Amino acid sequence: MKKALVSIAFGLTASLFATGASAQATLNSVKQKGFLTCGSNTGLAGFGQPDAQGNWTGLDVDLCRAIAAAIFDDPTKVRFIPLAAKDRFTALQSGEVDVLSRNSTATMSRDTQLGLDFPAINYFDGQGFMVRKKLGVSSAKELNGASICTQQGTTTELNLADYFRANNMKYEVVAFATSDETFKAYDAGRCDAFTTDASGLYAERLRASAPDDHIVLPEIISKEPLGPAVRHGDNNWGDIVRWTHMAMLNAEELGVTKANVDQMKTSDNPEIKRLLGTEGKFGEAVGLTNDWAVRIIKHVGNYSESFEKNVGEGSRLKIKRGQNALWTKGGLQYGIPVR
Repeated sequence: MKKALVSIAFGLTASLFATGASAQATLNSVKQKGFLTCGSNTGLAGFGQPDAQGNWTGLDVDLCRAIAAAIFDDPTKVRFIPLAAKDRFTALQSGEVDVLSRNSTATMSRDTQLGLDFPAINYFDGQGFMVRKKLGVSSAKELNGASICTQQGTTTELNLADYFRANNMKYEVVAFATSDETFKAYDAGRCDAFTTDASGLYAERLRASAPDDHIVLPEIISKEPLGPAVRHGDNNWGDIVRWTHMAMLNAEELGVTKANVDQMKTSDNPEIKRLLGTEGKFGEAVGLTNDWAVRIIKHVGNYSESFEKNVGEGSRLKIKRGQNALWTKGGLQYGIPVR
């Protein structure tokens, strides 16, 4: 019995050691490389898009820059890998990218069958439809018999089938491998309607040959919690991604901004002290420096600053905060306490 207990204890210790070792694997790899590899969109305005000079901007891009800032104190130490929807999860699973930050929906099958974790939701969304005004349609329920452009290998395609089946309507799917091909086909008149996440509809409409000729229908037909994804089994890395987002949310709630973060380090507010590392050792607990959140806020800003600049009222998309407002303002974004 003693030998059995010793064997069990040894096995448990070895298992815990192995788990602890693997839990540091991605962070150590990123530090050794000297940069973060971020799987990004191939080009979606407001979320992830390079300009002509190759400079990446967007809400999802900012999250990657914030992770790099937390690790290196330098938001430029990121290499963005543009990934089509059909390739994004394979690239993460294979280790080609360290984190996927590419308007990807967290679902049960992706969590349990693909071996992925979604540590945070940085944008709450839902699927909608866009049509030409001249079609004379004001509701998605008037699309019976319509041809719908959609992207292959996405939850969008599955939701589309569910919606039409639930409403006993017929439709013709016109599917393409990439989002770019899908929207270009719609803009060229190859289908009656275009469907994707509502945020994507507003972004893609900007690319239309005549943006004002198109409307987004009012129905939201699905829940699309979008967020960064990491590989299963590397809990420490998942923690870093999660707490990067939480730091940006908590900073907004506490009124800590790019402009005042240095001044806020002298605050007597215990929540601010813990967030900014002047009290406690919360950064060290995840393998970072205790000023990890200061680095994020100073280089990238709080969640509101990133949202408004990229997709909000200060951007071309002019999307209202809605569900992505803080919980204190009727939204779903809720920063877990640093304590």
